[in-house]
Amino acid sequence: MEPVRVVFMGTPQPAVGLLDATARIAAANGWSVAAAYTAPDRPAGRGRRLSPSPVRERAEALGIPVLTPQRLTLPEEQERFRSLHADLVVLAAYGQLLPPLFLFEPLHGAVNIHPSLLPRHRGAAPVAAAILAGDAETGVTLMAMNEGLDTGPTLARRTFPLNGDERTPALTERLFALGCELLAEVLPGYVAGEVVPVQQPDEGATYTPRMSKADAMIHWHDPALLIERKVRAYDPWPGTATLWEGRRLAITDAAVDVEAGIAPGAIGTRGEDVLVGTGEGALRLLRVKMEGRQEMSAAEFLRGHPSFGSARLGP
Repeated sequence: MEPVRVVFMGTPQPAVGLLDATARIAAANGWSVAAAYTAPDRPAGRGRRLSPSPVRERAEALGIPVLTPQRLTLPEEQERFRSLHADLVVLAAYGQLLPPLFLFEPLHGAVNIHPSLLPRHRGAAPVAAAILAGDAETGVTLMAMNEGLDTGPTLARRTFPLNGDERTPALTERLFALGCELLAEVLPGYVAGEVVPVQQPDEGATYTPRMSKADAMIHWHDPALLIERKVRAYDPWPGTATLWEGRRLAITDAAVDVEAGIAPGAIGTRGEDVLVGTGEGALRLLRVKMEGRQEMSAAEFLRGHPSFGSARLGP
């Protein structure tokens, strides 16, 4: 039997660990990683120089050939994929939808490591969605991909309890670490035909769209609980912000407070505490960042801007 030829597809830093896991699994089973697909180099930093994705940097360090197509649907890209003679695609946060060729031509198809307990939180932002929803648990799902958006049959899942104080970056890292463990446990058996895919149920399915800059703006008539979740879910992008005197003020850390009687968007103070009224309860600002300035504690900001203590936030 010929060795299994694996193609990895991923882009951001959290996917690097899964590339490493895939390479380890391949080495342990006598397989090969034929190529790593990742997003093209992007401008980054103040100089806007082209920078490679984290997956590209790691793949090159491992000696894995790297491919960075703008669009997988181009005929030349389809031919290039065929030339790899892939038996299996392993995908994690790649950034493009896969055409049918990538899904079905490999002998063992394509598998995806998705950071949610499918069918809950299908889509582009499952980690943020779990925080926003106040879920008591989330997890990671290994699934066999089909042409739907995160609708393929599941191979395995691993749960992870939530405490209600998680932020997207750290939770994403933890979930992808679980994904590495799950991949090592399940992938060899899947390739050997020992793992039976299970169709996802329709019941409990939810969809989370891609986040946008518009999501960052706070609506002060929302409950304080929801706004506090947004602060944690939208870290680091698109962030959570409001307007003060026509300028963008980012809220980088906050807590729900029992204080009542403050109108939505109005500022109130209690000692050094800076409170904002909401549609239900109050939000205690912990850290803020005015555009063009350094991040600081809300108390420090208030000392530097005394008029902020009687301000009203929002458009």
